[in-house]
Formats: sequence, structure tokens, C-alpha cells
Amino acid sequence: MPNHLWMQEEHHAFAETVRRFFAEDLVPNFAEWTKAGTIPRPVWAKAGKLGILGATFPEDYGGLGLSRHFDAVTLLEQAKAGDIGWGFGVHNIAAHYISAFGTDDQKARWLPGLATGDKIAAIAMTEPGTGSDLQAVKTSAIRDGNEYLINGSKTFITNGGSADLLLLVAKTDPTAKGRGVSLIIVETEQLDGYSVGRRLKKMGMKRNDTAELNFADVRIPLTNLLGAEEGQGFYQLMKQLPWERLIIGFSALGSAQCALEMTLEYVKERRAFGKRIMDFQNTRFKLAEVATKVDILAAFMDQCLVELDLGQLTAEKAAMAKWWSTQTQCEVIDECLQLFGGYGYMSEYPISELYTDARVQKIYGGTNEIMKELIARGLDRD
Repeated sequence: MPNHLWMQEEHHAFAETVRRFFAEDLVPNFAEWTKAGTIPRPVWAKAGKLGILGATFPEDYGGLGLSRHFDAVTLLEQAKAGDIGWGFGVHNIAAHYISAFGTDDQKARWLPGLATGDKIAAIAMTEPGTGSDLQAVKTSAIRDGNEYLINGSKTFITNGGSADLLLLVAKTDPTAKGRGVSLIIVETEQLDGYSVGRRLKKMGMKRNDTAELNFADVRIPLTNLLGAEEGQGFYQLMKQLPWERLIIGFSALGSAQCALEMTLEYVKERRAFGKRIMDFQNTRFKLAEVATKVDILAAFMDQCLVELDLGQLTAEKAAMAKWWSTQTQCEVIDECLQLFGGYGYMSEYPISELYTDARVQKIYGGTNEIMKELIARGLDRD
């Protein structure tokens, strides 16, 4: 398995805590929570108590003040445990928007609850008619006295049914394009005009709480505008999207590692035609290819993480990480499932869940086609 050179003693100690949390609190409950379509709130509180949620939040606002490396550890361990359904990644991204762009009062107001898990965050970005086209957002937030009047709808919202706090992407100036977009924090508890629509049935990630959200004349104080100036939403999104894409990439890497490990265990025990599946040359060659892809992906993701720390990670490089990691994830898991034969198609085998969970990775966070377009634009500049 890959050796992450950035991991020091403190990272390994943190990884052990995270690994134990997943082994004790998530994995034994997978079947129950898959049926329920959500993960209970006490799990969030336990993750908060262990310092997993707030590891990289500022210490002044309830976090541990650690580097993004520690979030990468959590993402890897979650995926290696066979899960990408718990909405830690989206919760983490929303909190980092507040940390990066919020006023001191906003950070003090919202970050501590997100660090403890008392509050669950979601990002309300995608709309039925927009997909990856953020400039086509139609949800509006129009000033009315000292409040915003919000109308619109969102779909495919991770943590949507559970969220206490939404990072809402809305048009504060409907006549403008990118410049008219702002980010507004919506606290959902007992909020008139706000409703959670359908809990969406998905091909994979079935433990993940994904919902439609509706806003009908919802009133939110002007002080909930993220930052101090309207129209900065598109800039804020572009600054944080590279980290979102690395989050997807590390989840992809962890899932690929998980698939390889469980497949190695299976082919060493399963026998056919009088010998282990592992003893067939095709099996050995396929697994050699898979192991190579996993190691190459790990090296690339590690490079991107270092560049993020140095402030050198470009939007184009983050796009490369997102599309390449998720494409590799899907290829690796497909090859591994094939080696399980018919059992790989059975839902009780974890490799089947890894396969169905993986497919959306090439879609959300910006489709892989959009990622390639972003890369190509960079290549086409003089």
C-alpha cells in the first residue's frame, strides 16, 4: 500500500484514532444506516468529541488548528473502511468557507458548533437546471430592509435532510452573472418558508442523506452574508473548489486501496479448478496493474497536497486530481469486482457497494468533462 511521505508520527496517531472510530461506530452499523438512508446525529457528536470534525479549524473557534493533512487522513481512513457515505467531506468544506471568508463574529458564531458536531453543515449549490454551471443559479436572495428574501430550490444536497446550517449559493443581483452570486449562511431550525423535499433514492452512497431543499420567501438577516460584501460568491467558490476536489481525490484513493485490499484477501482464499484464484496469471497481472495505479494515484495526490500547503495548487492541477483520481477509482474497483466473479455482483459483498458508490465521484464536484475543459483552458493560454 502507498507510503505517504508527509505522514509523521502525529499523523499516524491521528489515523489510529480515526480508524478505531470507523471500526467501532460506523462499520458495524452499515446495514442499518443503509436502510435508513442517513447516519444518526450521535455519530457526528462522537466525531466532534474525538477532534475529527474540528481538526483543521482554528483553535480560537473550537478546532485543533492542524493542517489539512489531518483531514486527508480522515478521508483516506473513511474510504479504506469501505464508506464514502458519511457526509464529513461536505461538512468540512462548508466550515472552511466560513473559516476562510467569514467575519470574526461569523466564525465565533458557527465554527464551534461545527467542530463539536452539534451542528451539521451542507452546501446548497446545485439546482435542478444548473448542474456544474454555477453562473446559471436561479435561487435569489433579495434585500428587503435588514433581511434577505430567499426564493428557489436546490437538489442533490449532501447532508440536506440533516443540516442545521446551509452554505447557500444565491443570486443577490439577478441582473448580473458571476458577480451577482453571494454565499449566505442559512440556519434551518424552525425557519419559516424553508422545507426539505424528497430524500433522494440513489444508485450508491445509500447511507448518505441527500435531499431536495425549497425556499419560499425565507427571511435571513443581512448579517448572514458570508464575508462583508455582496457579489463575492463566485470568487469564494473558486478559491475553495480546489480543496473540494482534493477531498474527492483522497476519497477516491482510499476507496481504490480498500478495493485492492479486500480483493487480495478474496483471491488468496477462493479456489477454482484446484488452485487459488491468486495463482492464475490473469489475476496476478490484473492485480499488478491495479496496485501500480493505486501507488501512482497516491503519489499524485500527495504532490497536490504539498502544493496546497505552499499556496501553489492551481485550479487546473486540482481539476487534474479530481478527474484522474475518480477515473482511476472506477477502473480499479471494476477490475477488482471482476475477480470476485458472480459474488462481486451480490449486494452483501462490500466490493459491490464500492462499485456503486464510486460512480458518482465522476459527476459531483464538477463533472470530469468540466475538469478537462478547465485543464484545456489553462493549456490554451498564451
